[in-house]
Amino acid sequence: MNNDIYRNSRFFYILEAAFEYFISILVTGAYLAKVTAYIGLSDSLTGVLTAFVSLGCGFQIIAIFLANRQPVKKWVSVLHIINQLFFALIYLIPFFGLPRNVTVVLFCFLLLAGHIISNIVYSPKMNWLMSLVDDNKRGDFTATKEIVSLIGGIIFTFVVGQVIDRFEAAGSIETSLIFCGVGIFVLMLLHTATLLLSLEKPAAKKNVRIKELLRDKGLFRVILITVLWNIANYATTPFYGTYQTKELGFSMTFISVLAALYALCRSLVSKPLGRYADKTSFTRMMSICFAIQVLSFAVNMFTVPSNGKIFYTTYYILHAIAMAGINSGTVNLIYDYVDHERRVGALALQSTLAGFTGFFTTLIVSSLVDVIQANGNTFLGMNVYAQQVVSAIGLVVVVIILLYLNIAFRGMRTKKE
Repeated sequence: MNNDIYRNSRFFYILEAAFEYFISILVTGAYLAKVTAYIGLSDSLTGVLTAFVSLGCGFQIIAIFLANRQPVKKWVSVLHIINQLFFALIYLIPFFGLPRNVTVVLFCFLLLAGHIISNIVYSPKMNWLMSLVDDNKRGDFTATKEIVSLIGGIIFTFVVGQVIDRFEAAGSIETSLIFCGVGIFVLMLLHTATLLLSLEKPAAKKNVRIKELLRDKGLFRVILITVLWNIANYATTPFYGTYQTKELGFSMTFISVLAALYALCRSLVSKPLGRYADKTSFTRMMSICFAIQVLSFAVNMFTVPSNGKIFYTTYYILHAIAMAGINSGTVNLIYDYVDHERRVGALALQSTLAGFTGFFTTLIVSSLVDVIQANGNTFLGMNVYAQQVVSAIGLVVVVIILLYLNIAFRGMRTKKE
């Protein structure tokens, strides 16, 4: 280990993930809403844009055709620079003096193209950088990487939020947008540096066809876990945001506290869960996490305005603990059960299928939510909020995941075994 030439590269990988996470914060949620409001996009169009951005994962399928282009470091770095420049420009194009219609079209193009390119490079980049990690320490390493991003994200969000609030309080919204655009550009430079400073292991070239991936039964056992989880996740969490601000009546300050508490709890348990996975298996670790997720959905089934702060906080803490293992586990299962030369394609196929599943799940469940709310918050004759019903749906799906995880993977040997 004293001659471990990839040690510095793993450190740069941790920084790379953090810088990319900071950029993602600035092009989603409330930050994205700032620029869409400034250029005059309606809330509904902003929502549609956000929904279509989630479909960007479908373009990860392109990574299968690029998997044999080695070394990947050069073209992944170039494409990342392009996608992050696009993200920086979405904050700056309002000041180009273009006609409004042109500005709106260019904004939509830059946002969607940036996410598409980011998804294309996701699998090759992850396979490149994860190959530098010892198979017996993947759980511990991914936990460290996640902790740095989460804690860094809390500090980053607080600092950026304070700066934007001060600019807006001074009546200078334009300056706050320029600040975000320049901030993304600086983060792009730092992110690019981490990629360029990271080494790449030489790999044997082998063409992997989609047919081969589709015939891999072990791969589809892994993918089904992620697909089912996306059904549970996208049937619930997209509807919790409005539940907090409307029915439960949470203030933005309390929501900010919840976000910080979430990151803190998830950070505290990431290391123990990662080390447990390294010592036993990722399937065992994920069984524990999905069991905790069942409890979190069960709590949210009974969350109403009268107990909202206590129950929703309990749900959020349990959800944070569960996600500490689920998030890394869905990726590490690929590394446990898929051959090395198929991992780029496997990651791409998993993200593509799971992403489309999540998107269409939200569309379907949103119809159910509309019906419940239109009927005065009644479902099957019971007075309940729509979010209580979707929590029950999520609970049922996660119970199915738990049963499947402990049946389908019983006796399966990992690649390191």
